[in-house]
Order: sequence, then structure tokens, then C-alpha cells
Amino acid sequence: MVKKTIPDYPRGITFEQVWAALMETRERQEAAFKETRKERERQEQREAEEKEYRERREAEAKEYRKQWEAENKKYREQQEAEDKKYREQQEAEKKEYQERQERREAEDKKSRKRMKELDKRMGYLNNRFGELAEHLVAPGIVKRFNELGYHFDLVATKGATVYGDDGKVKAEIDLLMENSETIMVVEVKVEPAIKDVEHHIERLKILRKARNRVNEKRKILGAIAGAIFRPDAKKATIEAGLYVIEQSGDTMTINMPRGFIPGKW
Repeated sequence: MVKKTIPDYPRGITFEQVWAALMETRERQEAAFKETRKERERQEQREAEEKEYRERREAEAKEYRKQWEAENKKYREQQEAEDKKYREQQEAEKKEYQERQERREAEDKKSRKRMKELDKRMGYLNNRFGELAEHLVAPGIVKRFNELGYHFDLVATKGATVYGDDGKVKAEIDLLMENSETIMVVEVKVEPAIKDVEHHIERLKILRKARNRVNEKRKILGAIAGAIFRPDAKKATIEAGLYVIEQSGDTMTINMPRGFIPGKW
């Protein structure tokens, strides 16, 4: 059997121990007070920094507003100046336009007078143009095409008119040549233009449609004859598959570049 040993405990607390405990408590309190003062100082410092920050931000905002107002004022003044300059420019352009308009009206009045006189002269020339196609152009053209092997046996030198189902005129032809297989439609112009090529193609389409109504099977070819052929008009005519007939001295020649294939309608 093991014998238990009970330790000896002190019978009481001495003065020195009590004093030491009091001193230790006091030190802890002073340390706590000191830490509290430091925390208060840090808090005051943070508040001072926040105040300084707010004051600095307010000062910056004030300065920004001041600068913005100055720039805005400058912009408004500049905009007003530009608007004024624009209005003055618009007024000047309007005045200049009115003056040009007045001059143009005066020139148009003169032009209308000249055009009226020109129309009168052109009316006379147009009346004589059919005679030109009949007496000067047609014989040379027929001869040139016959040399190419067409041998047209029917020639309408005074032109022909194409009517629609409604009885209205759909197209007018200056010169019409025919044989058993081919119908040649010739447009005669003093100076053909590109638009004349387009109009002649439409004329050929109208004639084709009219001949289809009567079960006409002959092929339709086209040509444009002119006293003066500009290069662009000649190029457009050839590219459209139309014969180019030019005046050469006292006769007519057919201009056919190598590889030319006439269009058929």
C-alpha cells in the first residue's frame, strides 16, 4: 500500500505579497490608461487627417468649379463668335446666291430667246433631214451593204413607222432595208451620241416585238449612220453589235473592226 504525501500549503498571505499584487494591478491600469490615451491620440490624428482631407477636397472642388466656369465662359464666348461669323457668312453667301440667281435668270432669258430662234432653224433642218437620208445617205448605204452580200431588194428611203396594238406610234425608222432573210434598220444622225445607240436598241426591240405578232421570222439587224462620229459613240455602237456607217467624202463607208459580229434581234 502506497502512502500519500500531502504537500504543505502556506497558512496566510504576507504584506509583501499583497503590496506586490497591488503594484502589479496599478501598473496594468496605468498601461491600460496609457494605451487608451494613445488610442485617443490616434483617433484625434485620424479625425484631423480626415478634416484636412475634406478641406483639401473642398478646395480642389472649388478650384475645379472655378476653372470649369472660366472654361465654359470662354467656350460660350468662342461659340457665340463662331455663330456670328457663320451667320455673317451665310448672309454673304445668300446675297451672292441671289446675285448669281439674278444673273442666271437674265442669261436664261437670253438663252431662251436664242433657243427659240434655234428651234425655228432646227425645225427647218429636220424637215430637210428626211430628204438628206433619201437622196444622199440611202444610196451609199444600200450599195455598201450589198457589197457585203446582203443584196437588199426592198428599201424604204422615206422611213417607216411602227405601230402598237393600241394603234399608237411606238417607233419611227429613218431607213429600212429588207431581203428574204434580213431586215436592216438604220438610224441616221448628223453627229450620233451614246444615247442614240441606246434609243436605237430600244427601236429594234420594238420592231422585233411588232414583227413577232405577225409571225415574222426574219432576223433584224441595226446600224447607225453619221456624218461625224465621235470615238466614244463609235465604240458604244460597235459594242452594241450595230454597224457603224460613216461619211467619207462624197460616199458612205461601213466601219467594221476585226472580229465584229453584228447583233441580231
